[in-house]
Amino acid sequence: MNVAKMIDHSLLRPELTTADVRHGCEVAARRAVASVCVRPSDVGLARAALDGTGVLVGTVAGFPHGDTLTTVKAAETRALVEAGADEIDMVLHIGRLRSGDDAYVHDDIAAVVAAAQGRVVKVILENVYLTDEQKVAGCRIAERAGAGFVKTSTGFAGGGATLADIQLMRATVSPHVEVKAAGGVRSLDTLLTLHRAGATRFGATVTEAILDDFAARERGEPPADAPSTGSGY
Repeated sequence: MNVAKMIDHSLLRPELTTADVRHGCEVAARRAVASVCVRPSDVGLARAALDGTGVLVGTVAGFPHGDTLTTVKAAETRALVEAGADEIDMVLHIGRLRSGDDAYVHDDIAAVVAAAQGRVVKVILENVYLTDEQKVAGCRIAERAGAGFVKTSTGFAGGGATLADIQLMRATVSPHVEVKAAGGVRSLDTLLTLHRAGATRFGATVTEAILDDFAARERGEPPADAPSTGSGY
């Protein structure tokens, strides 16, 4: 099992300096994770830092609330692709989903998918605000609109990935659509539990602690305690 290639190393906190982002990219490259997920303004920096490493550059659109105009989300996505982004994590319009305006939500996602020009788009539902019925609706809309992933959370809304949500999302979308868990993935045990439930990618800030724990267990050492600090993204 290659745990590193399941992790999107998150560099989204608003207070991060450029030095913090560069260091995060160094960590991502050294640990050979799947990607970094950086703020839009940091895509160029991350692209330069990670070229040739095999680590993808991911970023966000309409983040963290999802309520910007569709035209703005699409324009942002085009600019991010031009800057070198490989993957786009977009927030769907949470209020419109809760309102039952499926057509708006679909067209909003589809516009970003088109603007991504073949790059993977991960659609963030922000499950903490949704009923199970709304989660199912959001997943189905995202799939119809061409998303490659459905994702639990931004990590900035007071709730994160749960086992029940991963199971529900995996059961809702077709096999070709993947599920990303974000928010509260602070330990290897959490990651492995959610992986068994169907998640294939994980947003994490405590990447090194998770990978160190995995390596220790591979050597037969006892599990480490979960980190007590860090963003839940």
